[in-house]
Amino acid sequence: MKVLVTGGAGYIGSHVVRLLQQRGDEVVVIDDMSAGVIERLGGAKLLPLDLAAPEAMTLLTELFKTEKIEAVIHLAARKKVGESVELPEWYYEQNISGLAHLLGAMRQTGVTKLVFSSSAATYGMPDVPAVSEDLQCEPINPYGQTKLIGEWMVANAARAWGLRGANLRYFNVAGAGWPDLADTAIANLVPIVFAAIRAGKDPVVFGDDYPTPDGSCVRDYVHVHDLAEAHLSALDYLDRDDRPHDTFNVGTGQGSSVFEVLDEIKKVSEIDFKIDVQPRRAGDPPYLAADVSRIRETLGWSAKRNLHDIIESAWNA
Repeated sequence: MKVLVTGGAGYIGSHVVRLLQQRGDEVVVIDDMSAGVIERLGGAKLLPLDLAAPEAMTLLTELFKTEKIEAVIHLAARKKVGESVELPEWYYEQNISGLAHLLGAMRQTGVTKLVFSSSAATYGMPDVPAVSEDLQCEPINPYGQTKLIGEWMVANAARAWGLRGANLRYFNVAGAGWPDLADTAIANLVPIVFAAIRAGKDPVVFGDDYPTPDGSCVRDYVHVHDLAEAHLSALDYLDRDDRPHDTFNVGTGQGSSVFEVLDEIKKVSEIDFKIDVQPRRAGDPPYLAADVSRIRETLGWSAKRNLHDIIESAWNA
């Protein structure tokens, strides 16, 4: 199969590209290279492009025709929650216009298979510990809102012209499938802690008085290699005539506290660093993990790697 991967030079995208290549699929990548690394692509053809640019739909339509694209995995998006709060208009322009241009080009060229990178940020602050896909989504920031609107766009395209879409709601992604595909951004807990250690600073924990076993927030951490495999499972699912669901959580179904993550980093790194405990941040739910029964039962996918695997692979990378 010939697959277009948008954002394929990024952290998650490069893992998806490599797995597709390993199983024999031909891959074309679109990436604006704002966070991409060209060496990650393994020979995949690259078209540098901002999907939100006015000329994007025309260029995409030409690409679909000339490259004979058969399916799309769409990961390209802006994804920093804090930045989305500061620049909401830009986030709407980037994430929603980019998807609109992509869907428009797919419609014009008859490409009907799309795996869409969504997020657990669509849920907002649910008051249940294990979040199922049937829970009403109430995103609390522009980033989460753009991902939910993206899911609506996929559903509308399915009704309007027969798109076969699957939305993957990621939980907390970390680790590295290969050392050369490390997360180079310092935006999530694990790379933030690593950066603090390298700088000789104490990692910061926001809140140790939550109603959790050790007082710190609990989250569902999924290995990026497992997540990439979920994309391939979702892509294959789109070939089925019987597709009872179009939205899936991607996590482990188990939570790990911030202190547990830090303890694992101490073990793996063999560095006994101190921790700087600060007051809670507004908007952090105490416990958030995925109900993963749907993706397990429908796609046959489940995470194979645990917290130790995540931290060890990230540290080695």
